[in-house]
Amino acid sequence: MTSPLIDDWYIETLVCPRDKTELSFDGRALVSAAGRTYPVVDGIPVMLLDDEEQTMDIARASIERAKGNTDIIDQRAPQLYLESLAIGEPEKVLLIDLLNDRRTELDPVVSVILKATNGNAYSHLVGDSGLRRYPIPEIGLISQAREELLDVGCSWGRWCLSAAQRGFRAVGIDPSLGAIMAARRVAKQLGLDVRYLVADARYLPFRDGSFDVAHSYSVIQHFAKPNAQLAIDEMGRVLGPGGCAKVQMAHTLGLRSFQHQLRRRFREPVNFEVRYWTIGEMQDVFETKIGRTRITPDCFFGLGWQWSDFSLMPTRLKPVLATSTALVAASKFIPPLKHVADSLLCWAQKSGGTTGDISSAETRPMRSA
Repeated sequence: MTSPLIDDWYIETLVCPRDKTELSFDGRALVSAAGRTYPVVDGIPVMLLDDEEQTMDIARASIERAKGNTDIIDQRAPQLYLESLAIGEPEKVLLIDLLNDRRTELDPVVSVILKATNGNAYSHLVGDSGLRRYPIPEIGLISQAREELLDVGCSWGRWCLSAAQRGFRAVGIDPSLGAIMAARRVAKQLGLDVRYLVADARYLPFRDGSFDVAHSYSVIQHFAKPNAQLAIDEMGRVLGPGGCAKVQMAHTLGLRSFQHQLRRRFREPVNFEVRYWTIGEMQDVFETKIGRTRITPDCFFGLGWQWSDFSLMPTRLKPVLATSTALVAASKFIPPLKHVADSLLCWAQKSGGTTGDISSAETRPMRSA
């Protein structure tokens, strides 16, 4: 069924996140065989389950806005879906100012949520109208045959954009309607073909085996561990035979991680605080939910360092980023270094297919760039 209101790909590809049954489009929403409805907002499906406890408050705002609840709309800039962004009033005021600032080349939503998505090292860039490029990281993967990649928790889409630049057919999901709308605007601005939708990592609205690669960065580490296991299980489900997952996690024994845990007196984390995992816990859950797993260092002295953003870092942080990058490189020859890394990458491969060995960087379809 062809519709001018929604890309046919969504109708053909998505399933009900609750029971995984087919969906039809009634002109306003995607409807399951059981009668569950999922609103479509300006061409973006909102596939959240409204009867589930959400992992973030913004998910509930996304649901209400998608349902047409006008009481929650921030009328200062309704097209930006401010109510579904995890920002406070000062940030909203800044965002609206940026919207009216003709000097700004970056999408105003991205400019304001940089710290929340990319990490504290980007704090100085928040609201910087002089920033001339998006901090798009190197995803470290190469697609050789236009493989399908799912980015779980994509926010404004930085990893999807990187994947698209590397030749993947990228799809991004996030519970924030405002972030997804920003991601779509940025992809269009950069001339990249990426599909986005609002969805929950724990209840992915895709058929089994839909993707070659599942990717997630700085997302699952914020989930309570039972929710993290649900999300990892779902990533395994939507991977095809031989498919691979690359997921970043925070390490309990990282030097900086230990400092953060000490600061909060080792209490149980709440809300969207970072959860720290041991290497053994990561190995166990990824091998159980997906398949053969190897774990490598991502960065030291904190979470989220990206060498591709070296030029954007303040002078005081450049030595930290350089040292972290050097230690990651050294860990290839000194594997025990991973035991003190703060951020780790879990590379898991589902059984089946004709892909290579996950213990090698030269896996298929997921190859190291």
